[in-house]
Amino acid sequence: MTSRKSTETTRAWQRMLSGRRLDLLDPSPLDIEIVDIAHGLARVARWNGQTSGAHIFSVAQHTLLVEAVMRQQTPRVDISHRLAALLHDAPEYVIGDMISPFKAVLSGEYKVVEKRLLSAIHIRFGLPAVLADEITQQIKAADRGAAYLEATHLAGFSQAEAKRLFGRDPQLPEATERDYLTPWTAARAEKQLLERFKALDAS
Repeated sequence: MTSRKSTETTRAWQRMLSGRRLDLLDPSPLDIEIVDIAHGLARVARWNGQTSGAHIFSVAQHTLLVEAVMRQQTPRVDISHRLAALLHDAPEYVIGDMISPFKAVLSGEYKVVEKRLLSAIHIRFGLPAVLADEITQQIKAADRGAAYLEATHLAGFSQAEAKRLFGRDPQLPEATERDYLTPWTAARAEKQLLERFKALDAS
């Protein structure tokens, strides 16, 4: 049984470089800053780091790829939906990027923490705490498209295996695909995420 003393001294918050202190169990939108998100996501590796290239393929670069795939799949999609796509993995700036097979063996507590963080992030940047199902499905489709590209270009999957796991190739323009699938430095990923956020944010 956990003692009262240990419960009181357990730290469930993280101090950010901006100076904010984010409570992971009860996150406040007031403690969320895009500079912290961009800095953190640019330093979190997709695929547990099992990707080719001189640099990690960061979650920051992945989120930019997802937003690009969404624009390709639904060119007239509302700008707020594109912002939601850009932020879809934002909680990983504090909880990291767990690969899907590992998430499958965890209890539901992980998902609870992730959902609370994402809701607080949405509120901070003027989005609904919980997105409409239609928007969520659009983002998931773009996420799967990005995963297909990452799997086949960077993570060693065959096209047949990636198609079975993630669906079809989203068919991005060649130049876009080449740029977004060449792993960037953390500094570039952070800068480009901040620039794209600024272009989409209306809050």
